[in-house]
Amino acid sequence: MAYAILFGSFTFLMLIGMPIAFCLGIASFATVLYMGLPPVVIFQQLNSGMNVFAMMAIPFFIFAGDLMVRGGIAVRLIRFAAGLVGHMRGGLGQVNVVASTLFGGISGSAVADASAVGGLMIPQMAARGYDRDYAVNVTANAAIIALMIPPSHNMILYSIAAGGNVSVADLFTAGIIPGLLLAAALMFTAWWVAVKRGYPADPFPGFARVGYYLLASVPGILLIAIIFGGVRSGVFTATESSCIAVLYALLVALFVYRELNWEGFVEAVMGAVRTTAMVLLVIGTAASFGWLMAFLQVQTLIIAAIGAISDNPIIVLLMINIILLVLGTFMDMAPMVIISTPILLPVVKAFGIDPVHFGVIMILNAGIGLNTPPVGTVLFVSCAVGGITIREAMKTIWPFFGASLAVLLLVTYIPALSLWLPGVFK
Repeated sequence: MAYAILFGSFTFLMLIGMPIAFCLGIASFATVLYMGLPPVVIFQQLNSGMNVFAMMAIPFFIFAGDLMVRGGIAVRLIRFAAGLVGHMRGGLGQVNVVASTLFGGISGSAVADASAVGGLMIPQMAARGYDRDYAVNVTANAAIIALMIPPSHNMILYSIAAGGNVSVADLFTAGIIPGLLLAAALMFTAWWVAVKRGYPADPFPGFARVGYYLLASVPGILLIAIIFGGVRSGVFTATESSCIAVLYALLVALFVYRELNWEGFVEAVMGAVRTTAMVLLVIGTAASFGWLMAFLQVQTLIIAAIGAISDNPIIVLLMINIILLVLGTFMDMAPMVIISTPILLPVVKAFGIDPVHFGVIMILNAGIGLNTPPVGTVLFVSCAVGGITIREAMKTIWPFFGASLAVLLLVTYIPALSLWLPGVFK
């Protein structure tokens, strides 16, 4: 009966539209009352879920990304991307993907990526004759590249949800090749759709102009190297690197580009505070929910159920991918990672699958879920920026969705794509 109360109340509350944090908290509280446990245990788990030092990296990376948007770094990265690939067919679509990859290496957030790059690119694409659904779909799908490459917030969440036993440095490194593979797949898809729709290509601006754009964007690109190099070499932790990112972004925005004013700084602070408050509430209630699942030994039941179906790792990974894709349609990324990791990680380890490899699979699955309604946060943001409905976007999103699924299958069944680069740094 406890299982029915925990999962039934959670599902019911989510279906009626209650915010995910309250769904998790109320379901956990109701289950504890039914089981006769002291209710204070829920608040203890909520507090312990949020009171993790490594979690400090998330608000600082959010703040750094916001400072870079308001400080002119995002604009210069887009100009560099335009000079680099704007001459290809459907050039602005290619620019969108490359700019999202570069900005994702700074912000680590798909929502920030969709908002920042989409806010600049979608109006330009519409003004140049691109259909808005194309602009929105390129933006939404390219934004999930930010989840795969350093400094992905959700890689940090996965490490915490795994009990801190999976190295953040290894996860950062493991996501680079899959992230670049996803970027390549989306660029090919953007080109293919552009050819079918007859979109134009801009003239190549010349190597001198590209070099100028590169020079102007070096301060932003340099931060990517600082974050990854520092964490990978052990000079500083992921949390410390987030603080360095904020300080660096502030110095660049104030003294190099000189585009950040007091109003922009206050807005960046308030935006980071609001986002952090929402994320931490979800993480705290998800920790309570996850503790109850561990108490009820849900993981053991799932291992037994999957083992009864098949002990072939290929089939096991296929089933887990399907489960995660379904979960992604109605759960936001943070609670999905926090809840699913303690359940599924013991399962994959029991079948001999590397935790770092599984982390990349988990994050990519959850990223695809951000573009699948009814809870497709990144798609919602992109549609809001593009001024179209979800229905209009969904009619033509399938080529991009197919490209993401193809990359997911490659990453799932070719572990070397995730594990080779971390092995190089051992």
